[in-house]
Amino acid sequence: MAYVDGFLLTIPKGKLQEYRAIARRAGRVWKEHGALEYRECAGDDLATRMGTPFPRAARAKSGETVVFSWIVYKSRAHRDRVNAKVMNTQMPFDVKRMSYGGFKVIVDL
Repeated sequence: MAYVDGFLLTIPKGKLQEYRAIARRAGRVWKEHGALEYRECAGDDLATRMGTPFPRAARAKSGETVVFSWIVYKSRAHRDRVNAKVMNTQMPFDVKRMSYGGFKVIVDL
């Protein structure tokens, strides 16, 4: 089964276009090194009454939006090989407030 790295982070709304440009470049790098999918999604319908809203989970401050992202790989070992090839990039957000983790796919329809 596939393996997924997931990210939840906040971006100042005024830096969303800057982040988008960096994310597009980063996505191309991940894909060139073997990632199967690369997605970056900016918050749109976040005022939910069910569960914990993403802005609260991400500790978004006034003037920030939430970005939910994921990268798909063939396996965890494949993820480790791809990520070893990808160089660190300075991002326009507070990395300490980013949520990140690797996930085994348990349902793929």
